[in-house]
Amino acid sequence: MKESRVSVYAALAANLAITITKFIAAAASGSTSLFSEGVHSVVDSSDSLLLLLGLTLSKRGPSKEHPYGQGLQVYFWTLVVAMSIAGMGGGISIYEGVLHIAKPHQIADLGWAYGVLIASFVFEGTSLVISWRSFQRTRRGLGVWQGIRRAKDPTTFVVVLEDSAALIGLVLAAAGLTGARYLGLAWADGGASIAIGLLLLAVAIVLGRETWSLLLGEAANEDLVKSVRDIARNQPGIVTANAPITMHFGPDHVHVDLEVEVDRSLSVGELVDTTRALEDKIRERHPVVWRVWLHFVEPKPA
Repeated sequence: MKESRVSVYAALAANLAITITKFIAAAASGSTSLFSEGVHSVVDSSDSLLLLLGLTLSKRGPSKEHPYGQGLQVYFWTLVVAMSIAGMGGGISIYEGVLHIAKPHQIADLGWAYGVLIASFVFEGTSLVISWRSFQRTRRGLGVWQGIRRAKDPTTFVVVLEDSAALIGLVLAAAGLTGARYLGLAWADGGASIAIGLLLLAVAIVLGRETWSLLLGEAANEDLVKSVRDIARNQPGIVTANAPITMHFGPDHVHVDLEVEVDRSLSVGELVDTTRALEDKIRERHPVVWRVWLHFVEPKPA
């Protein structure tokens, strides 16, 4: 999960660099949309810390209480991140936007506001480039949406979604400021804040849906399933093997349940050697496979 950590650290550095300046600019200009962007950065910073916590806890090995390890920790904390984006980010932004539309006020000191937006765009853009490169390496030529759906480490696409939303949010905030200050649209700044909130809610829904599926226990990718089956079928002493049942107990922790029919002429010692060799080959080809359970089945009648 090295790629995940690089993306998260880059996002954390970018968000910490711009959070305080956003709030200072919001106070100086009186902009509600800029305040929403400050809240957005606070949420993103706390989310990065939660993701790092999940990545760290997921590395804990098996114990008496958790015999399969704690790889699912990363999925749980990513789900917490989704709820944080929805509640703290989306909810507060929409609330502040509604208040501003109900009681609009004059926007001042736009120099501060535009300067912070430009600086934020540079920082967020840099973070997005880093996270996008990491995501590119993990999705292996798949489309963006398909890569998100098939990813087993949500932290690889969480940062991409957050940074993309942040860049769009900055554009919305700039549009709201411009509309309120130069076009005489008193509702524009509050409307931009509401739009930012809705954007964050959309990101939270996508992230929550994908993480919830992982938390329930997703199967490994089809390539791994097919590869394990082929390795078993090509193993001397194995007559045939069914497609394995797999489950992710974490991004780098896959359990394999494999049904095989063995050569009945094998002695007990040869059978043990055959099964051990099969497990070793599977783990050598796929290091993410943590355990292989073999089930011996009766030969099918002719």
